[in-house]
Formats: sequence, C-alpha cells, structure tokens
Amino acid sequence: MPSNFIIEIASSDLETTRSAVEGGADRIELCANLAEGGTTSSPGILKKCRELFSVQLYPIIRPRGGDFLYTNDEIETMMTDIRFCKQLGFDGVVIGLLNADGSIDLRHTAAMIELAYPMEVTFHRAFDRCRDPFETMEQLINIGCNRILTSGQMPVVDQGIELLAKLNEAADERIIIMPGSGVRKDNIRQLQETTGCREFHSSLRTKKRSAMEFIHAGFADSEESYLNNHIDPSEVRALRNALA
Repeated sequence: MPSNFIIEIASSDLETTRSAVEGGADRIELCANLAEGGTTSSPGILKKCRELFSVQLYPIIRPRGGDFLYTNDEIETMMTDIRFCKQLGFDGVVIGLLNADGSIDLRHTAAMIELAYPMEVTFHRAFDRCRDPFETMEQLINIGCNRILTSGQMPVVDQGIELLAKLNEAADERIIIMPGSGVRKDNIRQLQETTGCREFHSSLRTKKRSAMEFIHAGFADSEESYLNNHIDPSEVRALRNALA
C-alpha cells in the first residue's frame, strides 16, 4: 500500500494494542472504555504501551463518557493527563471540547494544543456534535490542531461521506481530515476515492472468549465476565490491503 495512506486503529487495552500493531497499524488511538466512546487509559497502561510499542501512539484525553461539555475540574484533569503523556514521550494526543451552544471550546482547546506541543493533536468526534463544522475546522486550523477525526456529522461514515468530501476539499491540506466510525475493508476504498482523504480510523473491535476454565454458574450468561475485547490482526491487514 502506498506509504501516504495512514491506518489508525483504536485500541482499548494492552492486548488489543498489541494485536493492532501486529496487524500493521500505522498509528494507535489508545483508549479505555470504547463502548463509551473512549476515555483516558490508566497511567499503568499508558506507560506499558509506550515501553512496548514503537508505533505512533495517541492516547485519548477524555475523563468520562457522555457529552463533551466539561467542568473546570475535568479540564484540569485533562491538562494533567496531557502533561503525563508528554513526559512519557507519546507522539500525540486526542482531545475534543465543546461549549453548551455547540461551538468549540476554543480557549481550552488552544491551551491544550499549546501544552501538548511538540506532540500532535487530533480533535476527535466531538467535532461531529458541533454546530458549524466549517467554522470549527477553520478555528482548529488557526490554533494549530493537526487533524480532525470525523464521520461527517453522522453516526457512521457511509452516511456522512458527502460532508467528509466537502470538508477535505475546504481543508486544502491545512489540516488532516480523517474519516472514522464504520470504516471497514468493504468501504475504505470508496471512502478514499470519494473524499480524497489519506488517513482512516477504525476500531475493528470484536469480542473473544476468555481463557478462563472455571465458569461460575451464576455468571454463565454474563458476557462481560467471560468475553474480552479483541482485534484480529488479519483484519487490520485486510483494511490496509483494501486500499492497495
């Protein structure tokens, strides 16, 4: 596959990160709690992943699930997490903050980008909940954001492909537009050809049966007890090959 295409995989723990790297991911968005849209991983996970993997790692900086309207205490927590990621030598971080009226929280976003430097910054799918995507994109460009992860303000990329194409054209290489949410091997080529985007984000998240031998009768039907998050390395390779 041409080197100017980038595949980013969202991982949820140490083992899914290992699988994504094995499959040939160019970059990892390192998260916890992907079922909630991703929250910041624990210090232990962050430290171990940075020690083990040389691939580009971008931890998400998000203190909770839910909306992207944060209190001052939550913002201070996020700033602390950015400092920690910077100390560990991560390549970038992933953030996203909005005001109650649907505009970007420009002041705090700019402060986080400045604090993160020289790490790169991706603005995540909080962008898909903003009021005016073109105004927000211009604001992010002006404060030095490197990349926007977006599904075109729709739940999945197939539904937002028209806006994705318009955003990428308007971006004019001043900021990277990275489609995500529902990117799979059967649609990534069409996404690339339609939007002109060069970077793509996918979780490829599935479940794998636990290696536990003892199954407690009271929890035999409890999926969370005996199924773990899983990424199949071959699916990462298939995603890359679909662009070849």
